[in-house]
Amino acid sequence: MVTSPLPILYSFRRCPYAIRARLAITVSGLSCELREVLLRDKPGALLDVSPKATVPVLVTGNSQVLEQSLDIMLWALDQNDPQGWLSPAQRDLDAMLGLITECDDGFKPHLDRYKYPQRYAGDGPGAVDGGGAHRDAAAAWLYGLDARLGPEPYLFGTHATLADMAIAPFVRQFAQVNADWFGAQPWPKLQVWLQAWLDSELFGKVMGKFPVWIPGTTGVRFPA
Repeated sequence: MVTSPLPILYSFRRCPYAIRARLAITVSGLSCELREVLLRDKPGALLDVSPKATVPVLVTGNSQVLEQSLDIMLWALDQNDPQGWLSPAQRDLDAMLGLITECDDGFKPHLDRYKYPQRYAGDGPGAVDGGGAHRDAAAAWLYGLDARLGPEPYLFGTHATLADMAIAPFVRQFAQVNADWFGAQPWPKLQVWLQAWLDSELFGKVMGKFPVWIPGTTGVRFPA
């Protein structure tokens, strides 16, 4: 019997989009060949399969190319979802996708301008206040997340779901910009939620350090 080759995942350890893809692949029980890349020196093999030249990119065993992190998450979970990430205790998949869209299209642009104000010179008030206006705009959305958590520990009820795992990497990135400021904000439920994820075994598994992939060689098996 001929076995299909492992899917190939082009990834960068700290990228929140790549983190969310690795989370789903890991929890699904699937395996892939992980190729860690340097974003400043992207390999030709990545550019050949995905001219957009961002990570993550997954090349499946049947050569389908998935260029969006959320598509990779859904691809993995559609095959195996042992923890019910696609089955929230409250609401449904469409509601989760709606919240993730708010994160990606609304929160993330403010996060970028808060974290890297020098890259957005002349781009609105955040360019002249060190990103403070964008920090505050992003924080307004985080207040909403804190309110969503309410009596339940997760965004959609009693167990972690696609929404928690797709959004947490970006909240982590926001918190890292100024950890003292983040810790002083009045969103205790959000802080507990984030810390529980950071302390989880799953997060530890997906944040292992991997050598940069050398073209012409086989990447590392992931999860290890």
